[in-house]
Amino acid sequence: MATVKIVTDSSAGLTDEEVEKYHITIVPLTVMIDDVVYVERHTITNEEFINKMESSKTFPKTSQPPLFIKVFDELGADGSSVVCLDMLEGISGTVHTAEQAATISKTDVTVLDSGTTDRALALQVIEAAKLAQQGASKEEVLAGINKVRTHTKLFMGVMTLSNLVKGGRISRVTGAISSLLNIKIVLQVGDGNLDIRTKGRGAKPIDKYFDQVIAQMKDLKVNAIGISHVNAMGEVKRLTDQLQPMFPNVDILVRETVPIIATHGGPGAFALIYSYD
Repeated sequence: MATVKIVTDSSAGLTDEEVEKYHITIVPLTVMIDDVVYVERHTITNEEFINKMESSKTFPKTSQPPLFIKVFDELGADGSSVVCLDMLEGISGTVHTAEQAATISKTDVTVLDSGTTDRALALQVIEAAKLAQQGASKEEVLAGINKVRTHTKLFMGVMTLSNLVKGGRISRVTGAISSLLNIKIVLQVGDGNLDIRTKGRGAKPIDKYFDQVIAQMKDLKVNAIGISHVNAMGEVKRLTDQLQPMFPNVDILVRETVPIIATHGGPGAFALIYSYD
């Protein structure tokens, strides 16, 4: 019987246990640091990448994977359809690489720009995989993905704008001024956009904004919480100390973020991701 199989890229903030439990196929991105190429989730861990990034002489470079066609063909060899969810176009061209591969593959492949990344992407992928395991049709899987997408939020605190400038995600003029004035920002990532929600000197404006986000969460039926970071355990503790008493029945997944997000977010960056019913 034909089934639906789920594919994503390695920017998705999935645990190894989730990948195995839900039979998710991950196409890894590659990252180059000081002329050495590493394969995400295979030859370098998130923690190892962050340590290497902070001591590297050059800005890390990421590239889109060339493996999508092979993966799509193999997964569809038994007549299965494939749903492939990728990180937002605003960060990477990976989704377009997958779309090109889908036009070549013999398999029935539907490629989606998730509009987000990291743990927020992972939550879409997990819902899709759960539905696929239950025997849902492709249309039902796509509907489930859309529901999670519209009920998930990702807020990211960026403590230094230098990496966003180097990576071309913010104008060099803005970056230079912000660096001079010690400006830090909060980005909301979603619907394919990276929107600046607040900015200010020092950490206080950032902490105040996240306090407001947490206050708004009180009125929601939150079902999942993730905190991703780049060596920002102080902020992680501050967030978990507020969130855990509010949501005692929700596990908070804390993890070092994936290499591509660490590359653009830079040292000290952290993100709060949550989904709700």
